[in-house]
Amino acid sequence: MSHHLLEVSDLHYTYPDKTKALKGVSFRITHGESVGIVGANGAGKTTLFLHLNGFLFPEKGSVTVGDTVLTKKTRNEIRKRVGMVFQNPDDQLFMPRVFDDVAFGPLNLGMAPEKVLERVEDSLDRVGALHLRDRQSHRLSGGQKRAVTIASVIAMQPDILVMDEPASHLDPGSRRQLVELLKGFQHTKLIASHDLDMILDTCERCIVLGDGKVQADGPTVDILTSRELLEANHLELPLSIAKNM
Repeated sequence: MSHHLLEVSDLHYTYPDKTKALKGVSFRITHGESVGIVGANGAGKTTLFLHLNGFLFPEKGSVTVGDTVLTKKTRNEIRKRVGMVFQNPDDQLFMPRVFDDVAFGPLNLGMAPEKVLERVEDSLDRVGALHLRDRQSHRLSGGQKRAVTIASVIAMQPDILVMDEPASHLDPGSRRQLVELLKGFQHTKLIASHDLDMILDTCERCIVLGDGKVQADGPTVDILTSRELLEANHLELPLSIAKNM
């Protein structure tokens, strides 16, 4: 399962305005791990995620998926293996119908129409959205859009699923559905979120980013019950833990 491995080594990145977003981030994710990435605004979470399938390239250091190091030449190969779910579903839904959005990736891989149909229906079914197959994407609710964006990514059958703030803009009911969905996924997955209760529910491991560096990396329960660690990184205890302390 080496193709499921993700290694980030001494990753540095500085934006054109001289903002140093990443200052030597390193970690290794193995097959089947569910890892939460948490940190205050500006900690480097989104910048990190944009490196994981080639939207950005390291200023220094490396990103490796399986045996493949991310470069401009390998970016397309990496994108087949690392599926990215963006924070705003409208950044990913751009076709007239739900079916078309989910079929877009498989069609671009050159799949036969019958195989594309199978992929679309299986992916929508897995996220509980098969009934939305023929709906107009722009008329969906926030929760429905989130489900469809996830379906559009898993239709590509990536080895690793990367999600940036997947619970943002969701109502409580849609959030609960998302949590149950993520708990059922067998993918290797990384989830960046300010919703620490969701990270607690869906990830066995947690990495804290702060000031562009890894401040802590360990079992989620240990990380998210440490008031001192969280406060040092401008975070608060998950509500489910705070109310019992």
